[in-house]
Amino acid sequence: METVSERLDQIVEEFVDLDAREKLELLLDFANRLPPLSDEYLAKKNTEDRRVHECQTSVFLWPEISKGSMKLVAEVAEEAPTVKGFVAILAEAVASRPQPEAQELPENLLERMGLADVLGMLRSRGLHAIVSRVRQELIDAQ
Repeated sequence: METVSERLDQIVEEFVDLDAREKLELLLDFANRLPPLSDEYLAKKNTEDRRVHECQTSVFLWPEISKGSMKLVAEVAEEAPTVKGFVAILAEAVASRPQPEAQELPENLLERMGLADVLGMLRSRGLHAIVSRVRQELIDAQ
């Protein structure tokens, strides 16, 4: 099974040679892969502060470890499909991988994918905050 780094390398390869419009279309494809919140997480959303406040878009994250494996449950506002696509990429990258691989989530993922310029400075700041939050919470999870 591929590591987090290998999964991300494959995703980066999908983006690297695309023009801006094609990158946005690919992000939309990833956005469609992010499942809706289950009833369990909808209830948690109402009782836990899981919002990424650094992001203008309404983004809620639950980076978790279960039996040593990572998962990322998330909800992103429907009106922000590019952000939703980026979160879906992170969720796919960490899914069912061992916790120590959380350190493989790179802070420069947006730049590697060529998305920083495409998405603009404000969105990029929010997405960097998302990567940092997911990475740190997965590393710190018990």
